[in-house]
Order: sequence, then C-alpha cells, then structure tokens
Amino acid sequence: MNSPVCVVVTSFGYGHAPAPSRADVTLDVRRHFRNPHHNPQMRQLTGQHEPVRKHVLNTPGVLRLVEITAELARDLLNASAATRQVVIAVGCVGGRHRSVAIADEIACALRDAGITAAVHHRDITRDVLPTGTHQRLDTTGDLR
Repeated sequence: MNSPVCVVVTSFGYGHAPAPSRADVTLDVRRHFRNPHHNPQMRQLTGQHEPVRKHVLNTPGVLRLVEITAELARDLLNASAATRQVVIAVGCVGGRHRSVAIADEIACALRDAGITAAVHHRDITRDVLPTGTHQRLDTTGDLR
C-alpha cells in the first residue's frame, strides 16, 4: 500500500496566474534570487535542466530557504493530528526556472527526511514570458 502524500510542493509563475489559493505556505522568490531568464542560454530551459538548477541553487540564500521551508513543513505536519497534508507554493515570474528548481529541492529535502512529498509544476510547460514582463514583475533589479 502506498503511503499518503504528506506534502505537496507546487511551482508557479505570477506572470501567468495568481498563487494557488490552497497553499499553507507561499514563497515568492521573485525579488531575492538570480533569475536564469536573463541569461539567453538558459531562457528556454527549465529548473529541471542541470545548468538552470545549479544556477538557482548556487544563489546565496536558496539552500537555506529550502532547509527552513522543509523544517516548516515538518512542523506543520506535526502541529496537529488532524493535518494530513501540507501544501507549499513556490512562485517566480514565469514558473519555469527558480520556482521549479526550488520546489524540486524542497521535495527532495522532505523525502530525505522520510516525508512523502509530491511536486506539481503548474506553469513549467507554458511559453517563456517576454523579458519586459520579467523586468516589471521581477523586482530584484538583478539582471544576471
């Protein structure tokens, strides 16, 4: 018998639609982390491609965010016997790069801790948003 999914991690893009409304925790990763979209060699890739994944995960602060979020999910699961599932949403501008890599890494950290985790990438297959959208919605000012 399969164990029930305890944590669902969803990646999404604010440029396509609002954050999922059913999330217990929503991480907005637009402002603080490098955006692979600004590198023409990575623009058409996703956070599941190794160059993009490395670029995102090597951004200062990302691995700590993953660690803290995994701890929070564990705490939420343990907070109440009635809690059967925790939903974490991770959003960037287009939902193809940062949010995907971070969502996958959070799920991996949870699995490493023995927690069943599923990942859903809502916008990973959508078209890449125009750069102007990124400059308007990605308020880091970091065009790396």
